[in-house]
Amino acid sequence: MSRPLVLLLGDQLSHDMASLRDLPDDTVVALCEVAAEGTYVPHHPQKIALILSAMRHFAAELRDRGHRVHYSALDDPDNAQALVDEAERLAGLYACDEVRVVRPGEWRLWQAMREREDAALPWRLIEDDRFFTTPEAFAAWARKRKAPRMEHFYRMMRQRTGLLMEDGQPAGGRWNFDHDNREPLSTGTRPPPPPRHGRDETTKAVLALVAEHFPAHFGTLENFHWPVTRRQALGDLRHFLERLLPDFGRFQDAISDADPFLFHSRLSAALNLGLLSPREVCEAVEARYYRGEAPLNAVEGFIRQVLGWREYVRGLYWTRMPDYKRRNALGASRGLPAAFWSGDTELRCLRRAIEMTRDQAYAHHIQRLMVTGNFALLCDVAPEALCDWYLAVYADACEWVELPNTLGMVLHADGGLMGSKPYCASGKYIDRMSDHCRHCRFDPKQATGPDACPFNSLYWAFLERHADALSGNPRMSLIYASLRRMSDDKRAAMREQAEAFLARLDTAPAYGQGVHRAGYDAIQEMIP
Repeated sequence: MSRPLVLLLGDQLSHDMASLRDLPDDTVVALCEVAAEGTYVPHHPQKIALILSAMRHFAAELRDRGHRVHYSALDDPDNAQALVDEAERLAGLYACDEVRVVRPGEWRLWQAMREREDAALPWRLIEDDRFFTTPEAFAAWARKRKAPRMEHFYRMMRQRTGLLMEDGQPAGGRWNFDHDNREPLSTGTRPPPPPRHGRDETTKAVLALVAEHFPAHFGTLENFHWPVTRRQALGDLRHFLERLLPDFGRFQDAISDADPFLFHSRLSAALNLGLLSPREVCEAVEARYYRGEAPLNAVEGFIRQVLGWREYVRGLYWTRMPDYKRRNALGASRGLPAAFWSGDTELRCLRRAIEMTRDQAYAHHIQRLMVTGNFALLCDVAPEALCDWYLAVYADACEWVELPNTLGMVLHADGGLMGSKPYCASGKYIDRMSDHCRHCRFDPKQATGPDACPFNSLYWAFLERHADALSGNPRMSLIYASLRRMSDDKRAAMREQAEAFLARLDTAPAYGQGVHRAGYDAIQEMIP
């Protein structure tokens, strides 16, 4: 009789996983904490703690349901500290005849597992059906289009799922209400604080473990309140539906100097780990609209993020890797600014985004796109450097969702496959959408001079540098027309201002070569 080892990864914490169906009686279910997965980039301590605590809680649930579970803890003396090696060690320990695993969230693991499919101990790879679509279905859709844009994909997914559809037409007569979702936070608006989850003994033990083994990683553990069980995740969903969703839409692009969360759901980490399903979340949000408890612009905007963007970037990732990760259409080569690790910058918007990231393992999508991302784009930061940083510092960063958003949407490094134009902006955008500028020593209304906002000169200098690649883009025509109308003296002054700023911009050493060296060396001692 077959005796499989079912390997559950840290982002597969759902009792509905395809690998848990129709199991033989002797099946061993394995969950493995391994040092290699915590250190290939310097993951935020809260991210590591979230995954390990959720894994430990889920293992207990599996045992309660009668499964035979082996849990490899990070500090187990026999732990191989690398995922494939540890799974094969456990398969040998229990005399299993194969390893079963659902598609992981990263290409590097997928490739490592595929290389073992024909080994003496074969690996059986199973498709992840927790999503609305599959990589194969996405590839079939994309093959029919010269430019596989998200908006077209999203409309197809609305029709396929029936979400916010009425008699074959989109609810409200429009597919997209994004135009209604661009308000800055109004004076006197006070978003409710997020739920604070109690720390049981399991979570306390994990926090201590992470503090011991990852001491030099960027980020703090003090504000850890992520949901580590499905019950806690459902509490976060209920909080979003009842207290945040009605105002989510109009304020979803707003930025606050003081509040890192505003009306955002913060459900992405729970979704990515499997504590919530995208379908149940979308259906719960849709139900609020039909009960008259949330406006359509808020409901459509949220569903577009989950049903549209989330599924779209996953499709791009799995159908374009591994070449996608090497794309660098604008030839960007600068290292990651040192301020991304230290927060030491006079730019108030950038400093607050990094401080919030350090303290919460979180920054909302506009902070990522239009503050840290926009700054990196304007400074020609190399895609690999920024992608690794985003993957490391955010609790919800899985490579399948992080890489396309960063490389394609933030940096335009895929040459326009994902977005029809770069998301670049001057300081005026940040001034319009946030209250950062009133706390900043720089003036967003000035382009040159000692008090000028650096975003302004960086923006126009970026457009000049990349005119050959971007000026022919129809969506950039008005911007380049404005640039051409500027006097030579004004353009030269902004160019010089930007070049002087970039010359003073310190870049950080690569992971393992500088600020993280002590923690890197310590953890490497655990890996055989």
